[in-house]
Amino acid sequence: MPPDFWTVMFPAVSAAFLASIVEVVEAFTIVLAVGTTRGWKPAMLGTGAALGVLGLIVLTLGPVLDRIPIHILQFSVGVLLLLFGMGWLRKAMLRSAGVLPLHDELAAFSQETAGLAGQSGAPDALRWIAGIAAFKAVLLEGLEVVFIVIAVGAGQGLLWEASLGALGACVLVLGVGLMIHKPLSQVPENTLKFGVGVMLSAFGVFWTGEGMGVSWPGADLVLLPLAAIFLLVGIFGVRLARSTFERSPA
Repeated sequence: MPPDFWTVMFPAVSAAFLASIVEVVEAFTIVLAVGTTRGWKPAMLGTGAALGVLGLIVLTLGPVLDRIPIHILQFSVGVLLLLFGMGWLRKAMLRSAGVLPLHDELAAFSQETAGLAGQSGAPDALRWIAGIAAFKAVLLEGLEVVFIVIAVGAGQGLLWEASLGALGACVLVLGVGLMIHKPLSQVPENTLKFGVGVMLSAFGVFWTGEGMGVSWPGADLVLLPLAAIFLLVGIFGVRLARSTFERSPA
């Protein structure tokens, strides 16, 4: 086992895995609505087409990233990763505090099903529209997964390992979803987003510093206190947002 397994490889793969669970759960809800309303053929065709596009993006960007100087790559990815991670963390904090409503997969499924069922037109046209809905859902959620996989993997040459983490999440969610044949409403999406936001933010600070030539004390081990800092800030932010929200007038 490489010495940086627990400080770099495991967090990177875990971040890709957990973030992918969140995104795949949301995409699966739309695909399930399409399948149960308009049939599984347009749902699978739309999903397959979106996965093909996402695969091409990964295969195209992989060789391109290898040609970018490592410090430029680490700095660029670090800044983007920090912004992305802080965005996830902020939204998870506000939802935990009750300022924003929690994401409800059952409500999303009902809304999408009602929208598809309320459409009128020729059966073939309706199936095409449903397939496009599945394609759009998988592509949009998948683009976030691709970004996270590239961001957490490219900086340390862990692109394939992070990709396997994301693939494992896809297989897990789709397998469970197809077995129970209903939206995965019991997945603690906001808790996962909170944790992933902490991890991505820590990676963002670390790789931004690496790209700027910062010599971190403890090298890769500094990721642990960085993650702890973001975790504490997140917990404090939840309490502050909750108390402010409760004191504010209705």
